[in-house]
Amino acid sequence: MKNTRRQAAFIVARWIATHVPPADMLPPGPERAFVQDLVYTVVRRFRPLRRVLGELVAKWPKGELEALLLVGGAQILYMPDVPDFAAVNETVAAAKLCANKSIAKVVNGVLRNLIRRRTEFEAKLAASPLAERESYPNALVERWVGRYGAEGAEALAKWHNQPAETFLAYPPGTCLNGLNDPFVRLPRGQRVEDVPGYAEGAFIVQDPATALAIGLLDVHPGQSVLDFCAAPGGKTAQIAWRLRGGGGKSRLVAQEVNPARLRRLRENLSRLRLDWVESVSEIPSPSPSFDRVLADVPCSNTGVLRRRPDARWRWSAQRLKDIAVLQDAILSAAAAHVAPGGLLVYSTCSNEPEENAGRIEAFLAAHPDFTEKARRESVPHESNHDGAFACALVRA
Repeated sequence: MKNTRRQAAFIVARWIATHVPPADMLPPGPERAFVQDLVYTVVRRFRPLRRVLGELVAKWPKGELEALLLVGGAQILYMPDVPDFAAVNETVAAAKLCANKSIAKVVNGVLRNLIRRRTEFEAKLAASPLAERESYPNALVERWVGRYGAEGAEALAKWHNQPAETFLAYPPGTCLNGLNDPFVRLPRGQRVEDVPGYAEGAFIVQDPATALAIGLLDVHPGQSVLDFCAAPGGKTAQIAWRLRGGGGKSRLVAQEVNPARLRRLRENLSRLRLDWVESVSEIPSPSPSFDRVLADVPCSNTGVLRRRPDARWRWSAQRLKDIAVLQDAILSAAAAHVAPGGLLVYSTCSNEPEENAGRIEAFLAAHPDFTEKARRESVPHESNHDGAFACALVRA
């Protein structure tokens, strides 16, 4: 079996150097779950880890040593299920695999010193401001305090620092364990691939917050529907399940312009036995009109920081402005495909007003032939699910 701390340190080092999302670097196989937990803990707790470990070294290191110290520190301070001896021994064993053999001695000394001074450091962190204590950019936490108050901001920050739960979504009307609930929480540690029905396409992995957009889309058999930004295909599947029974009159087109994401979309649709869905890179011209159009746009991901912990470190006020420009362009392009009397649903996995209400206001000002029908929002520390926003717009 490969050294999991070595695997985690490699991913952390590459993330720091290149900002490649850690999710794209996780290894396959039985070690994946622990490596993901360890890497995500480092990413989530990056700020306090840097502060604490920075007090234990004369000069902050780079490369392999930096990553190994972060991996070791994360286990000691934030992973209580890992015994201290295992955290030190396994991380030192990983360090011994490095070309520079002196790294192991440094890792051993720093981690043992951290254990001796743990109470001291935990007290310092407990007295730190919320953004530093819970590991977020100052500006992001300040926004949350202004929006939800100090207690709400702290609850939200802590919620996003918990390991994400996995939910399986089944077709509507599915009765499981005597309950007519399409969303089922997967026990922690169980592999999705091992759940009965996976290979047959009986379910998808999806948080209940996605139901906001699907509910507002109000899909019925016999309609024509366009999923404008479809990958990886979770919402596409939800739409397809609701179109069943419409025979040849139902039509679903799933568009994805990114080639890699389009391949993933098609793989997921194939597993789900939804080969009748039209997956395309662009809508053919002349453009058809659809009864329903879903624009699930790229966003800052502040509603899903629990699942994408690295997104907090990509957040900035400037990036928020840049994303808003892209969201406006996508929403306007999607609107062109809505038939008269049809419905357009805009959705994000963000809780930032500029990406949600702000975009709706801008769109309505520029498109007088649309009116708002309804909007929904999930705020994680209130809903206990992912953050999400959805708004339904009707074309005259």
